[in-house]
Amino acid sequence: MTRFLQWLSTMPTLAQIPIIIGVFLAVVLLLLFLIELAPRAGKKFTIIRAIACVAFPLLMVAILNSYTWAIIAAGFLGLGLFFLDYRSRHGAGYVFALVGFLSPALLLLVAGLVIPTIQTTMASFMNSRGTEFVGLENFAWIFTQPAGIRTVLNTMAWVLVAPAVSTIAGLAYAVFIDKSRGEKFFKILVFMPMAISFVGASIIWRFVYTARPADAEQIGLLNQLIVWLGGSPVQFLQQQPWNTLALIVVLIWVQTGFAMVILSAAIKAVPIEQLEASELDGANGWQRFFNVTLPGIRSSLVVVLTTISIASLKVFDIVRTMTAGANDTSVIANEMYTQFRNFEGGRSAAFAVILFVMVMPIVIYNARQIKRQRELR
Repeated sequence: MTRFLQWLSTMPTLAQIPIIIGVFLAVVLLLLFLIELAPRAGKKFTIIRAIACVAFPLLMVAILNSYTWAIIAAGFLGLGLFFLDYRSRHGAGYVFALVGFLSPALLLLVAGLVIPTIQTTMASFMNSRGTEFVGLENFAWIFTQPAGIRTVLNTMAWVLVAPAVSTIAGLAYAVFIDKSRGEKFFKILVFMPMAISFVGASIIWRFVYTARPADAEQIGLLNQLIVWLGGSPVQFLQQQPWNTLALIVVLIWVQTGFAMVILSAAIKAVPIEQLEASELDGANGWQRFFNVTLPGIRSSLVVVLTTISIASLKVFDIVRTMTAGANDTSVIANEMYTQFRNFEGGRSAAFAVILFVMVMPIVIYNARQIKRQRELR
């Protein structure tokens, strides 16, 4: 990979673009070719699959300039997975194939989620250096300090306001834009913020909220409008508690497009027969919406609410970019990073555990709703 990039850097700028696009298309075509051959029977196709299962891991690890032993291990892993798949195709070894293909994912899950969760939980009961057990001292510090209590309350405000407003706004857009003349254009405009990262959106809104002295030219959109209307510039990111709401607006602006797309698709899936039957029964537009449409999209509403709620609980980029937690705007994720940067590992882990505990009810509720939907089907 390094040699390829070095060679690519020697090429003219205009020649680099088609080369990169060509390499990308070649890889995609190769994958599509192998996917097309995968279900075919015959000795020739079996040999091609065996070569692909060994060659692909070898090439991918070699391209990343990994160790020799890792490259060899990748080849043996691919060969082992091919063997398990080959055995299962003949009706034998199905359980072994299932375990073999699930094992890498389970190992990554254990190494990337389970073990760090246990380590973080243990660290939350230790001192800043992790050398002494201090019990609930870190949690007591969080809930006895005004800043810690404010951080938890701010996070609760985020999870209460942002999902509700985003879902309501997305539902309103989905209903009123649906089947309108410029439906696609309006939906693109509403969904466009989803293509922007939280950091990018935060920078945009930081400029929107920017305030300069009254006698200076305003570069912030909101303060320019206020000055035109005869008012004085407002420090939106400094006035408490409105500064927290100003930050929440950024997440609402980003997530409304997500809610609109999901709910719009759900509304289109509501059987037209039910709407026509309710209309024949004399139901007006609002009655059809509340009695037919809303029950029909209930599962999608749950997905949208829970997804945005989790995003609200773990929000970090917006707060860190716009205020860095100053003026009582910090949230748990931001404070977790701040304490870790200040070499307070125990307090940082305690914030992480609190965040984990707050997320779990939402995840469990979402899982139960999915299970209930499967039972109904």
